[in-house]
Amino acid sequence: MGKIRLGIGQINSTVGDIKNNCEKILEYIKKAEKKKVDILVFPELSITGYPPEDLLLKPTFIKENIQGLSLIEKTVGNTIVIVGFVDVVKNNSLYNSAAILYNKKKVATYYKILLPNYGVFDEKRYFKPGNNPFVVDLSGIPFGVNICEDIWHIKGPLKQQVKKGAKLIFNISASPYYIGKTKEREDIIKRQCISNNVWICYLNLVGGQDEIVFDGRSFITDNNGNIIYKATPFKEGLFIVDISLDTSVDDIKADYFIPHQFTEANLSIPITRYKELSEEEEVYLAIMTGLKDYVIKNGFKKVVLGLSGGIDSSLVATIATDALGSENVIGVFMPSRYSSKESEEDAKVLAENLHIRFLNISIDNIFTSYLKTLSPVFSGKETDITEENLQARIRGNLLMALSNKFGYLVLTTGNKSEISVGYSTLYGDMAGGFAVIKDLYKTNVYKLARYRNSISKVIPERVFTKAPTAELRPNQKDQDTLPPYDILDGILKEYIEKNKSFQEIVSAGFDREVVKKVLQMVDKSEYKRRQAPPGTKITPKAFGKDRRMPITNRFSF
Repeated sequence: MGKIRLGIGQINSTVGDIKNNCEKILEYIKKAEKKKVDILVFPELSITGYPPEDLLLKPTFIKENIQGLSLIEKTVGNTIVIVGFVDVVKNNSLYNSAAILYNKKKVATYYKILLPNYGVFDEKRYFKPGNNPFVVDLSGIPFGVNICEDIWHIKGPLKQQVKKGAKLIFNISASPYYIGKTKEREDIIKRQCISNNVWICYLNLVGGQDEIVFDGRSFITDNNGNIIYKATPFKEGLFIVDISLDTSVDDIKADYFIPHQFTEANLSIPITRYKELSEEEEVYLAIMTGLKDYVIKNGFKKVVLGLSGGIDSSLVATIATDALGSENVIGVFMPSRYSSKESEEDAKVLAENLHIRFLNISIDNIFTSYLKTLSPVFSGKETDITEENLQARIRGNLLMALSNKFGYLVLTTGNKSEISVGYSTLYGDMAGGFAVIKDLYKTNVYKLARYRNSISKVIPERVFTKAPTAELRPNQKDQDTLPPYDILDGILKEYIEKNKSFQEIVSAGFDREVVKKVLQMVDKSEYKRRQAPPGTKITPKAFGKDRRMPITNRFSF
């Protein structure tokens, strides 16, 4: 068969920003046509952004999305364009759809057949399933189009499309990232290629949307299951690939360009190969992308966070600086009578290394005032966690005051281990707009910080070696309250991500009393997690849509 030039429009759509999403698509089409691309593909729901959630219940939203598609349709010339949108039929049923556009016409519309309704997905709430896995031939090569979940099932629509003569399948996706997802995707698509003797071009969305992040990582696989081309992960761009259905890996030629650098000079950069990412690199990019897009897409310019001199705030400040630039990050050290000299030194050195603005605002006078005000009511009561939480809430108030006055977004610094067991203060260190490392266990916080320091040593070494502490009472250490983090994280992964029972976790080798204590802490902290800010999902089961537990709940583990 003859050669075909494919354009992979791995774009970062913004939910609800239909006008700008369409303008971006039109810009890609213009450049693709200049490069004589035969077929140009965009991600699932690329016009509306993904997931649009209850915006789909607004008739004006659906109407504007249809109008956007019509605008794109009128500009399409000799390049076949496949673009994701929401279609509506006369009985007001909505379909997750892919339009196939050619020569100023909508040649066909594919309706997603298999609608996911698990984890972060709620598609059956909004969409009706399609039932027509058709094939078209506009380029000399019969091809089929399907959408995301459709390709994850061996007996899904792809098999029927191949039976109808498809030699090439385009799967347009909005598949969120989590650790291990890349291998899952590649394995299932390789199986599809081999089982059905078909080529597949898998096209995925890139960028952050609230708590989920899309890694892109679009790729092309031949009928023997060989991945012959991969687009750069976590990078928005147009990837142009020449293939024939007889192509070997070594014959692939590609051009790549960044959308914000549309010039003829950068349309011939060969990037058929890229270095595979380590897990730490991958996670760092995911969290950085999720934060950057949350900040930018929600109209913020600067962020502020509390610097404690500990590992969590040090990592969050570093990620924020890498994502947004040092000029857009403000770190605030808020000492009390229990804060150590070492913590202040480490926080200040970190800020200097990152070149971020550093503020030192003591909370001690405010804390004294609180204690004095409450002393008549607290008379006869022992000092306890109440006084510790007062300090955390004072700090939360100060950060929110800076947010209100200057328009900063407050970043919280709690990790998944702490959030799981409620080792955090509601309206205190949980107060903020985005929880950067919300889905990162404490043991992984250290690993990720070590990875970042391997690039440049911005986090002081003492931060890694000193015992974790909230410094809310004299000589306090995290392990006064919690098991060692390697043990805690092991139990949490079994309980939260694997849904293991109490007895199963004990049978795995963990101490019975420790497991009981941890599981009780997790279950009792659901009300806190329900009020926590969003944060980027990087594990298979993050708090939020992935794990939906009732607050009022008498079921015992």
